[in-house]
Amino acid sequence: MKLQQLVLKIHSRCDLACDHCYVYEHADQSWKGRPTFISEETLGKVARRFADYAEEEKLPSVSVILHGGEPLLVGPARMRNICAELVRTITPVTALDLRIHTNGVQLNTRHLEVFREFDVKVSISLDGDRAANDRHRRDRRGRSSHDRVLRAIGLLRRPEYRHLYSGLLCTVDVANDPVAVHDALASLHPPRIDYLLPHSTWDSPPDRPADSPTAYADWLLRIFDRWDEQGRTVGVRTFESVLSTLRGGPPLTEAMGLAPSDLAVVETDGTFEQADSLKTAYDGAPSTGYDVFRHTFAEFARYPGVRARQLGLAGVSDTCRRCPVIESCGGGLYAHRYSTGHGFANPSVFCGDLRALVDGVAERITDHSLSPAVHDHDELGYAQAELIRHLMPVVAARHTGEPAWDEVWRAFLDLDADPSTAPYVDEILAHPYLHTTLKNCLHGRITGPAPLACAVVVAAVNARADLELGWHQPTAELHLPTLGTLTLREPGPVTVSVKAGELRVRTQRGDEYTPGEAFTGWRRLRTVPVADGTRLLLDDADPLRDCYPVPVAPPLGTDELDMFAKRLGIAYELTEENGRGGRQAGVNAPRLTTITPLAAGTGVRLGAHGLGALGLAVDFEPEDLVRELPRAGRLARLAALRETADLNVPGNRAGRLLDEASRELGDADYWAGEADRRAAALERAGRALDQLAARPEGELTETGRALAAELRGELASARLSSADPAGRHG
Repeated sequence: MKLQQLVLKIHSRCDLACDHCYVYEHADQSWKGRPTFISEETLGKVARRFADYAEEEKLPSVSVILHGGEPLLVGPARMRNICAELVRTITPVTALDLRIHTNGVQLNTRHLEVFREFDVKVSISLDGDRAANDRHRRDRRGRSSHDRVLRAIGLLRRPEYRHLYSGLLCTVDVANDPVAVHDALASLHPPRIDYLLPHSTWDSPPDRPADSPTAYADWLLRIFDRWDEQGRTVGVRTFESVLSTLRGGPPLTEAMGLAPSDLAVVETDGTFEQADSLKTAYDGAPSTGYDVFRHTFAEFARYPGVRARQLGLAGVSDTCRRCPVIESCGGGLYAHRYSTGHGFANPSVFCGDLRALVDGVAERITDHSLSPAVHDHDELGYAQAELIRHLMPVVAARHTGEPAWDEVWRAFLDLDADPSTAPYVDEILAHPYLHTTLKNCLHGRITGPAPLACAVVVAAVNARADLELGWHQPTAELHLPTLGTLTLREPGPVTVSVKAGELRVRTQRGDEYTPGEAFTGWRRLRTVPVADGTRLLLDDADPLRDCYPVPVAPPLGTDELDMFAKRLGIAYELTEENGRGGRQAGVNAPRLTTITPLAAGTGVRLGAHGLGALGLAVDFEPEDLVRELPRAGRLARLAALRETADLNVPGNRAGRLLDEASRELGDADYWAGEADRRAAALERAGRALDQLAARPEGELTETGRALAAELRGELASARLSSADPAGRHG
């Protein structure tokens, strides 16, 4: 794992005397021997070393977090010099994300002007309302810091500085009222709140009520309930990380999850340290013996202690590896695992709390009711369409006030509200790659409205409805999903009008296009009739079709399309002859609507798209598709069910066993002509279903139980069909 974050200590002293501070109040006291602030020589060396490392490793971006002590104590003038040196040295090599973590007591407009000049994002430590904050965060005279911090946040929230406001950091204390703490922090409208467990080890465990083994989880779950009740209007990193990992996504915080650490720390004297949370373990715990004058960041990255925090699952204790929530918990913060005699080879000292937190969030987000989609492929299609309908306003809301986006959204609502045009909206919403488009919009991979505008245009064309939309077309290929591609002279602003089903495209420079069979710049997508009575769309042009685990083929020539369509027709004739069509995979497999040619030799593939699409290598053999269709249909159905219904409480073993049983039954069908392989797959499916039956009842939802019962029925039927004349099972 490459180092991409640098915590740079620019001042080693502090103007508060917080009694829970890991720098001054815990085992490691190395701060006493550090220079008060970083020198120009040390700063220059750090910046040069980090820039060299970024260039060597070809890092697209790096982050530098100015830290302390209290970093604002360097003063505005020195702060400006620090920021200027970092920007001057690093930005010619890579993008630089500058941040600062501060207690806010010293923050004033002179600091903020420096931060505005260099776009430094500001996070402020605040433990909640006055009572909660003043329990620990007082100055050296014992005075409250609360009003001074609120004044700083007030400055940061001014319109001219608001874009610098990164969030609030709050250390958890279970003696405080969690709801009061959260409401106080949320009232300050931070972009994000980080709730941090107090730094503790097995040698120095956290304070907790004697009768509450999961007091920290209980405290955080009360905030989760409040956060959820309020509509999750502010980001909370801990909760968002758990939600992400429970759904198979990445962790979002170093304190939880198995992502390897990408962090380096440099102290005011230029010494490299590991994560400074290790100061809570023992004296000298973060020390490496390295410094920027004699060592590079590449050398530091190879330090054993740094590598130990990059081992993922291999780096946690045996207890953690056996835990069902390890992907979400990750064994907790590395420093919190320490004990004398065993080092860091322990679960977190907050182990019980982390398990209870993950389980508590998982239970809260699970819908246990029965989804009709599990029993009917039409209901599954409807559920997928509803998912798209839910995503559309979410995407639109992110761009409210942007004229082109607002225009597209209004056009969509008008078409969808009219009974005569709504069915055509339903048709385009069912296109598998519109699902991909919306996901890319949500994740910022698509920033303009062009793909959604084109989908709205298609609905209007098919409905023969009048429409006019304008947007910036980012490429010369204007693709209308399910219809075809119009090649413009160049990218740029376009106006697209539809009247009585006829489409016209005008560009800013005055070019006008009327797509149709006679127009040379228009390439219509082909559809192929197949033996089951449906027509399959051969989509070799949609720019969002590239969502498979292998490369897609470029648009095919006429002869290539003819050959591809011919082989597809043969495959479907064979499936009808032997009864192995895609809808035979499970009782409710989805209909296949769209085929995308993939690079030669890549086989049959499913991608990250909505229901109905399948990728086929341009050189596929019809017999291979016949064998693969049932298995592919099963996997597609399971993926769609998981997107639209809860099959199990996230994070437990039951969900994996359900997937395993379904996958093995698909393999058994694939190996229908090879008795030994089929029997082995059925045996594995049966073992998974037996283990599933032994799990606690609450791990599966009603939908999951219905699917498990269906799989058991399929297994029994498959075993019966494999039995020999003497009654023995294959």
